[in-house]
Amino acid sequence: MSQPRIPKCMSTQHPDNVSMPFFSENAVIGGEDEIQETYYSFSHLGCDEQMWDCEGKEVDGFVVKKLLAKYGHYFREKVLGRDKFITLRVPNPEIERAEAKIVLETLESIPRSFDTAKTFYGDSAAAPVFQVILPMTTSAKAIDRIYRYYSQFVVGKKGRSLRDGDITVAEWIGDFQPERIDVIPLFEDMENMLLAGETVKEYLADKEDVRSQRVFLARSDPAMNYGLAGAVLLNKVALARLGRASEETGVGLFPIIGVGSAPFRGSLSPGNAGRVSEEYPSVHTFTIQSAFKYDHTPKEAGQAISFLEERRAGRPLEVDEEECVRVVRKYAAEYQRQVASLAPAINSVARHVPARRKRKLHVGLFGYSRSVGGITLPRAIKFTAALYSLGIPPELLGLTALDARDLEVVRESYVHFDDDLKEAVRFLNPDAGFVPEGLIGAIKAVVPDHGQDEAHREATGKISDILRRSDAEAGVTDLVLAAANARKFLG
Repeated sequence: MSQPRIPKCMSTQHPDNVSMPFFSENAVIGGEDEIQETYYSFSHLGCDEQMWDCEGKEVDGFVVKKLLAKYGHYFREKVLGRDKFITLRVPNPEIERAEAKIVLETLESIPRSFDTAKTFYGDSAAAPVFQVILPMTTSAKAIDRIYRYYSQFVVGKKGRSLRDGDITVAEWIGDFQPERIDVIPLFEDMENMLLAGETVKEYLADKEDVRSQRVFLARSDPAMNYGLAGAVLLNKVALARLGRASEETGVGLFPIIGVGSAPFRGSLSPGNAGRVSEEYPSVHTFTIQSAFKYDHTPKEAGQAISFLEERRAGRPLEVDEEECVRVVRKYAAEYQRQVASLAPAINSVARHVPARRKRKLHVGLFGYSRSVGGITLPRAIKFTAALYSLGIPPELLGLTALDARDLEVVRESYVHFDDDLKEAVRFLNPDAGFVPEGLIGAIKAVVPDHGQDEAHREATGKISDILRRSDAEAGVTDLVLAAANARKFLG
């Protein structure tokens, strides 16, 4: 099966928005809202792809049927699987054991979605779903298991009979299409991001008919684990190695990067689209998360998406990989030490960060890090929101570890490092009392001149006062939202 076109903007369900979309009936998006969100992202904002998250929430396996039934006039013109794409994100069975069988249910739903599309479009139907994202990928075998389970157990059963002399499953139930699926590995931790090129090469070694392969690199969880500069440098090294892997295999590799609006989580807001595309020139697809879609006007979001859809990906930036990894290890150790010292305050405020999606939290990586004693922290969006609400933007943590040589490595590899810090430092409130020792001096050395957002400073100051005065902590949620409105992202 050949993919006709690889989209450049992937709308996602990451709940990093402050404002709620007009179509949501309450403060938490879920259920039918996400069906309408998919249509809105396609028709009004111009995204060509929607990630449909089957991980960590109640799964709606009938997204294709509902879209075609409710918005048939639109999808007559924009064919699912040819013009617009639904890409499923499944749990990782090796890590999320309680969710493991959702993978099987999700894979079984793919031929059913094809049947729905064929009923709607007739014989001209394309497979509306043929791509699956595997999070927290750790090996080529993990990717291959998804690929082979689908071909051998979902599609493969169609030629079998339930008893000797009986009709086949396909004669009984109908054909199973598509014949195979594309599995997109998502690499999220340092070890596996650095090995991404080799892992993909191993996965592709026995797949001679595959001429293109998408590869997903995380940006939020690496930032939470290794700090801002650590996450960016890891992505730069991974992208460089994927570029070489593409040349060595002759298979076109099309990177996806999972970027949010906060500089800490990727800095992709409508106003920064050009900057982020310069930072990652070889990335083919950027994620369009909820703050991008709902904390800016539809016109602003749509124009930025149009810009990203029209850009052409180039070659990865060349970086000194050995030096980058050296700096990441040094910087991450200091960043993690500072996060560990702030963990009680982070967890205290995170309770007041409002939910924006109906979902459970899936397994995070930070809690498994022995270097920080296995401390428990919220997931990346609430983590980011909590630190900003304490007046300490997470982008600034770890800077105390960087000497002149380290800063030179960072700036050579991370093109917009100073721009991202300047954007974040406007929301610093040293008077709130949560800035780690020595960090103010490091900030002044790197970002000597910066403005300050007074509305944000006022809100974080009040949060700090409440946390010190009272056990009740009344009013913190409203102040968290006030600060988030000033930033135009929740976390």
